[in-house]
Amino acid sequence: MSCCLNPDCQNPHNLCGEKFCRSCGAPLVALRNRYYIIQLLSDQGGFGRTYLAKDADKLDEFCVVKQLAPKTQETWAIEKSVELFEQEAMRLQQLGQHPQIPKLLAYFRENQYLYLVQEFIEGPTLLQELVQQGTFSALKIRELLIDILGILRFVHQHQVIHRDIKPDNIIRRQTDGKLVLIDFGIAKQLSAKTVARIGTTIGSFGYVPMEQMEDGKVYPASDLYGLGATCFHLLSGIHPWELWKMQGYRWASDWREYLKQPVNRTLGHILDQLLEKNYAQRYQSVEEVLEDVLRDWNLQAEKTKYRNPWLVVGAFILVGLGGYGIWHIPSPNTAPNPQAALVNSNGGYSIHQPVSIALSPDGKTLVSGGNKEIQIWNLQPWTLNKTLMGHVGWVSSLVISQDSQTLVSGGDDAVIQIRDLNTGELKNELLGQKKEILALAISPDGQTLASGCRDKIIKIWDLQTGALTNTLTLHSDQILALAISPDGETLVSGSKDNTINIWDLNTGEPKNTLIGHAGWVSSLAISPDGRMLVSGGGDSKIKVWDLKTGELKTTLVGHTSRVNSLAISPDGETLVSGSQDKSIKIWDLATGQLRDTLIKHQDEVIYVGISPDGQTIVSGSYDATIQVSPMP
Repeated sequence: MSCCLNPDCQNPHNLCGEKFCRSCGAPLVALRNRYYIIQLLSDQGGFGRTYLAKDADKLDEFCVVKQLAPKTQETWAIEKSVELFEQEAMRLQQLGQHPQIPKLLAYFRENQYLYLVQEFIEGPTLLQELVQQGTFSALKIRELLIDILGILRFVHQHQVIHRDIKPDNIIRRQTDGKLVLIDFGIAKQLSAKTVARIGTTIGSFGYVPMEQMEDGKVYPASDLYGLGATCFHLLSGIHPWELWKMQGYRWASDWREYLKQPVNRTLGHILDQLLEKNYAQRYQSVEEVLEDVLRDWNLQAEKTKYRNPWLVVGAFILVGLGGYGIWHIPSPNTAPNPQAALVNSNGGYSIHQPVSIALSPDGKTLVSGGNKEIQIWNLQPWTLNKTLMGHVGWVSSLVISQDSQTLVSGGDDAVIQIRDLNTGELKNELLGQKKEILALAISPDGQTLASGCRDKIIKIWDLQTGALTNTLTLHSDQILALAISPDGETLVSGSKDNTINIWDLNTGEPKNTLIGHAGWVSSLAISPDGRMLVSGGGDSKIKVWDLKTGELKTTLVGHTSRVNSLAISPDGETLVSGSQDKSIKIWDLATGQLRDTLIKHQDEVIYVGISPDGQTIVSGSYDATIQVSPMP
C-alpha cells in the first residue's frame, strides 16, 4: 500500500506501484527519497497527519512520520503549531536516549511542510488494551505506576514536563511488554514561561489539572495528575472527561463510586493524592509517589505471604541509586549472546540500561545488571560474553570476588545469586532477606559475603556454603553501601540514616559509628593499606576518615549532587568519584586536592572503577554507556 501526503486528501490510501493518488492526483513520492509512506495513522484536526512509513536506508524498517500542515489562517495558531512541532523534535532528541521513549530519527522541511521522523513502537496503547481486555486490576495499576514513574523520573530530571499523560499516549511494546511514553508535542521546559491565551487549553480534557487548564502553568505535579486520571480511566473504564462535563473537578474526590472493584486503602490514598485539585497538595515528585506505591506493594505481598519469588510479579524502588522498573517472570536460564558492543558518539560503549556495575579485580571483565538480566563483558576486546537471566526484576547490586572467579548479584526480588563468573553457572541462591538487596561486599579471602538491604538489616553469609552466620541491626534506615577492609577483619556500612557503622566482621560487634554527612551515605571505599575510609554522600560531600580511630581527616568538596561511587587506585594515592551530577572527579587522596574533572556521561554516573595497573578509569551511567578513560 502507498499513502498520499496531501494533507487535504480525503482518501489517501493507494495501491503499491501507483505514481499518483487516485483520490486527489498528487504525486506519490518518498520523502527525501528514503521514507516511503504506507499508511495514515491519525489526523491532527487540521494541523497535520501522522503516517506509518518504511525507511529504505534501513532495510525497510518501520518508522513514524509526523507532518505539520496547519490549515488555519490565524498567524498565532500557525506560529504556535510550528513552535510545538519543533519542541517535540527537540524533546525527542533530548529524551530519546531513554529505552522507553521513541528516538528522533530525522527532522526536516520538504514541499512547504515540516516533517518529524521517529522510532516506530509496535504494540497497543493502553486505551486499546482497555477496550480489548477490559478494566485493569489493582495489581496491573501498581505495575503501570512503577513503569511509567520510571520514565517520568527521567523526563523530569531533564527539566521537561510532558503535559499530556493519558492512556492514548502510553504504548505497551509488543517485544518486551514494557510501557513506552509517546507524543511529546506539547512537552515544555520547566524554565520556560507559559502565557496561555484565553479560551485555549494545552493537553487533553479530563487529564488536565486545574493549573494547566486555567493559565497554562505546569509543574512535575501536573504530569502526576494526568497519571492519576489515567489510572482511574483504566480502573473504571470511564473517560474522566465524561465525569468532568457533569460535575467539574468534583469527580476527582468521588472517583471510588465509579469503580467496578474497590481498591485497598493505600492505593486509594495514592490516587487521592495524585488527583488533588490543588497542585501544592498533590505529590510533588516521582520519588514521593514511588515510596507510597512500594509501601502498598509490600503490604499486599505480606498479606499473600509469598515465599517463592518466581511466582510473584511486583514492583520496586532503588532508593540508593534512584532506578525504577517492574518485576516480570523471566526464564531462569543462561542465554549466551556474544557480540561486539556498539560504540557511542562519545567513544564509549553502549550497554543495556544498567542499575548496577562491577569491574573484576583482574581488570578483564565488566558486569552490568539491568532489568532481569546480567550482562558479562570482556574488556579486551570489548565484547558481550554472555547474558544471564534469573532475577525477578532489576539487578540492584553486584560484586566480584578478589580472585575474579565468583560473581554475586542482589536483586529487587530480595534474592542473592552466586555464580561462576567465567561460565555463568548458578552455584547458589540465598533467600534470607525480605526486600531489595542494595549493597554487597566479599571478603578478600572469598569466604564471607555481606549483604545490605532496604529493610535496614545487614546479613553475613558463608559464601562457600550459603549459610547465614550473622545478622546486624543497628542502622535505622536502608543500607546503601558496604565495604570490607583488606585484612578481612572490618566491615563498614553506609545508610540512608546518614551514618556509617564500623563492625567486627568476625563477631558482628559494632566498633564505631561515624556521623558527619548531612545526607545519605551512598558510597564507600577503603584504601589498600586499610588505614583510610572514604565515604560519599547525598550531601555531595566526600569524607576521608581514619578507619581505626574514626577521626575525620578531611572533606572533599567539588560535586554538586549525590556521590554514587568511589574507587581508590592500587597504590592508594588516587581517589576517583562518580556522581549524580554526571561528572567523574580525580583527587589526590593524601592532600585532598582535586586533580581533574571528566564529563563523559549524559546522565548520572553510578559506577567508577580503576584498572589493576592504575592507568585506566572505567565508568558507567544511567545513560546506558560504559566509558573507558586514561587516568589523568
